Amino acid sequence: MDTLTQAQLYLSDQRGCSQTDFFRSYHVFNFGLYTAEAREPFGTLRVLNDNSLTAGRGVTMRVEQPTDVLILPLLGGLEYKSTIGNGFLETGQAQLFSLSSGMDYTINNPYETESINYLEIWLTNSSPAFTPTITQMPVDLTVDNKLLSLFPLNDADSQGQGFIGRYAGRAEDNYHLRQLENGVFVFVLSGAFEVQNRLLHQWDGLSLTNVHNGEVDFEALSTDAVLLLLGVPQ
Repeated sequence: MDTLTQAQLYLSDQRGCSQTDFFRSYHVFNFGLYTAEAREPFGTLRVLNDNSLTAGRGVTMRVEQPTDVLILPLLGGLEYKSTIGNGFLETGQAQLFSLSSGMDYTINNPYETESINYLEIWLTNSSPAFTPTITQMPVDLTVDNKLLSLFPLNDADSQGQGFIGRYAGRAEDNYHLRQLENGVFVFVLSGAFEVQNRLLHQWDGLSLTNVHNGEVDFEALSTDAVLLLLGVPQ
């Protein structure tokens, strides 16, 4: 067992939930009216929500401080409108909004009958060079057994990094922190993984700080297992 690294599990059935007649959001961290012990933000990682939106509806979010917002469609495409740009996003793509305080964005479901599902991730950005921008990235999960970059922020990992990967059963891999003082947050999108000797199933999360040698080892325990990994300043 890794005795140096500090770890906290965020089990899927312990997530918070906000729900209306057209929108449902599961929260890994405290969000909106949901507050619970040991669910404070993890460093600069403030929000990790799993959202579902019914056909023809939309939802608007506003940030109160400079924030990098990552939107990752999981089921169906979505339309977005923001202070700095509008467009369409489909599965196989990710969108990064870098928004100043008070800026907002709207996610719309363009379908007539089908619901959509997407991840919404917020990381605060205190960089003196922060500028509102919008960036779209491909997410090619046909690539097996490899971490794919979702976003590098400030290129030196000072504000964080994001990766995603799809793995076959028993495939092993690791992640090396470029900044040893950063933490790591792992979130399982499908299947099961063993991460630093901890078992994670779908929608489970794991935070790691004081990562020994700056290396996180993991193994997929099921076929087509998908993992999200974030290097997060503390």
